[in-house]
Amino acid sequence: MTTETAPATAPAPPSDERVRKVGALSRLLVRPEVGAIAGTALIWLFFAIVAWDNNFASWVTTAAIINRAAPLGILAIAVALLMIGGEFDLSIGSIVGFAGMTIMILVFPTEGGGFGWSLWPAILVALVFAMAIGLFNGWLVIATKLPSFIITLGTLFVFRGLTIAVTRLMTNRTQLGGADEVSGFGLADTLFASEIKVFGASFRISIIWWIGLTALATWILLRTKQGNWIFGSGGDANAARNQGVPVSRTKIALFMTTAFAGFLVAMIQVVQFTGADTLRGRQQEFFAIIAVVIGGTLLTGGYGSAIGAFFGALIFAMVQQGIIITGVDGDWFQVFVGGILIIAVIFNNFVRAKAAQR
Repeated sequence: MTTETAPATAPAPPSDERVRKVGALSRLLVRPEVGAIAGTALIWLFFAIVAWDNNFASWVTTAAIINRAAPLGILAIAVALLMIGGEFDLSIGSIVGFAGMTIMILVFPTEGGGFGWSLWPAILVALVFAMAIGLFNGWLVIATKLPSFIITLGTLFVFRGLTIAVTRLMTNRTQLGGADEVSGFGLADTLFASEIKVFGASFRISIIWWIGLTALATWILLRTKQGNWIFGSGGDANAARNQGVPVSRTKIALFMTTAFAGFLVAMIQVVQFTGADTLRGRQQEFFAIIAVVIGGTLLTGGYGSAIGAFFGALIFAMVQQGIIITGVDGDWFQVFVGGILIIAVIFNNFVRAKAAQR
């Protein structure tokens, strides 16, 4: 006679950390732009309270902040893509000055040492020169395998020096004006320097360029294979190559993107101010990198967002405008910038560490 025994109950499978559910808060915290968005809200609230009597929270001040942020924001978007790809471009500020002065030398009257061209052919030549600089930067970084920080620091001085030396040699000046008297200026003014009135405040069309480039960069990063290539190139270039990612081509394209951003800002400023200055764009490379870091992009590459860079540039402009409105000495601006940078890096590291523990 046999006795039947109940089948043994199968032991519960051990919990696997790899398949645990990630909460909504954790998914939110790991987004790189969260800190910048929160920082934007806090800084706006601070100045709105401190400078309430000076109409900080008004349409006019809002327009001044956004207008001030747009040129830096355009640079920051391109720099963010490059830093996510694992590289730096310290020459972007010198490209602003170089491209702007190239346009003005070409359109300046021949009796003043220029070439007397109309505006749009000069813009096209400046664009070609700028893209060539980006191509050269990218090729040199890939060919020499030297840090891009060093390569572009060198080209920063090369093209800044060329801008000053050639302009002085040809025109005996460091500032050139009169772009509004050149053929083709009207269309350029409409596309790059016109204003839109909203409740009595003037918003420059450069804001549209800034927002459009932010949207385009975000779409590329999150919705295209090129975006995956950028993240892969910055995260682990060797692993990305093994997966078939064209790392070299991707990085060269990113350097050309930052060069294009420098050209675009130069063109906006030439049209807006009807001229150029050999020192225009000075220190903008550092401000752009700071805005990108404030926006949550890692200095080591492989992590970041265009939206974060957008808000990083907005924070920059908000602090600048807030200092002006409150009457604080402008010399304190750099103190604020350095402090914000340190706080942003610490906060981003803290948030990512907390998110990883969930």
